[in-house]
Amino acid sequence: MKQKSHSGLKKRVKRTAKGKLVFTKSAKKHLLVNKSKRQKNVSKSGKVATARDTKWMNKLLF
Repeated sequence: MKQKSHSGLKKRVKRTAKGKLVFTKSAKKHLLVNKSKRQKNVSKSGKVATARDTKWMNKLLF
């Protein structure tokens, strides 16, 4: 029987045109006054998953 894809991961990860997996960084919703400007700017951009993470993420997604 086919394994179902992980619905929680589906909501958090997007696939780029080249097939890489991108997800947003955490810690940017609240308590932003205490964080430095650099820390807030770095967390804006999405983070590309490493090769090791991509392997298990693909297993859960497809």
